[in-house]
Amino acid sequence: MVTGLLLSQRSSIPAWLPYIHSRATFAQSSERRVRRWLENPAIDPTSIYGPLVTRALHDWGDQTLILALDTSVLFEKFCLIRISVLFRGRAVPLVSRVLEHSSAQVSTTHLLPVLAEVKGLLDFVGIQQVRLLADRGFCDTDLMAWLQICGWHYRIRIKSSLILAAPDGQRLCKVRDVQLSPRETRCFHNVTLTRKHFGPVHIALGRPSDGPEQWQVVSDEPTSVETFSEYGERFQIEEGFLDEKSGLFGLEDSKVRDAPSLERLVTVLAVATLLLVSEGIEVVQRGDRRVVDPHWRRALSYLKIGLRAVHHALSRGQAIFSRLTLQGGPDPEPLSQRKCLHAHPQTTLEVGWHLVFRPLS
Repeated sequence: MVTGLLLSQRSSIPAWLPYIHSRATFAQSSERRVRRWLENPAIDPTSIYGPLVTRALHDWGDQTLILALDTSVLFEKFCLIRISVLFRGRAVPLVSRVLEHSSAQVSTTHLLPVLAEVKGLLDFVGIQQVRLLADRGFCDTDLMAWLQICGWHYRIRIKSSLILAAPDGQRLCKVRDVQLSPRETRCFHNVTLTRKHFGPVHIALGRPSDGPEQWQVVSDEPTSVETFSEYGERFQIEEGFLDEKSGLFGLEDSKVRDAPSLERLVTVLAVATLLLVSEGIEVVQRGDRRVVDPHWRRALSYLKIGLRAVHHALSRGQAIFSRLTLQGGPDPEPLSQRKCLHAHPQTTLEVGWHLVFRPLS
């Protein structure tokens, strides 16, 4: 199935059939075999994908692992909950869950089992330094409390209606009441959130332009203008959803319309993503990037370098996927600055801002 997905670049079973090798004589038999696999309740996606991704993470080292939490609606009927590893500009799936739920908003009750599964995988590998990034739809003090118990750090965008209070419980204001000048940042340290007085936490508020929109991020660590840059890495997971749904893998072409089968199909996509990113790493480390990438400096993601390397190798009868790895540490060949600014304009918000620290009184 992964072979069919990579070579057809479509999440459609009929499109996979020319690339599936089996004992079946007729294409219909191969199609039925794939559909039976997707519909088989005895097949647990975690038992398949978990050993692969943990094997890749064994090479991570002692660097902080950055995770992104997000959701995506499929076919206006299902919600995909995804926690991904943010790796050199690309989001590699770690755990995925599909619910029959027509909204991208899900409760913390649905999120905690997914997060617990992630923690189990990371504990197995021995990764303790973790930072989770999430949008304001996941702004929940119960979630923050769970992350605190795990010892994970977090950067979460918060809602304007949240109440800020001093550590002694004295109410300060609502987030929306803090008025900023264009390109100004204000940080609140050691405050509490909501009427539950959850905290202490640290808040970074920023207004990147003359427009009315403000960025509002809560962190368990002291905030600064760099907090926005750290939070901005979260947008990599949205690019990952775009690749899956309409870009690289065409998930929207799928005719699968039940949650358990979709979750197994998403597992196939996750395996393909992990293999391609790992192959891209190998190509760059061997010094062969320019064999498949026509740019003088790297302008493609590791995922697309890996895909081009696969097609290049197959057309010449060469071996692929010799190693499965995700390595922490700095990127040996980062994207060109021009490409970075085009792809992630949100991550450059801190440039030229005036940092202002004001007392809480």
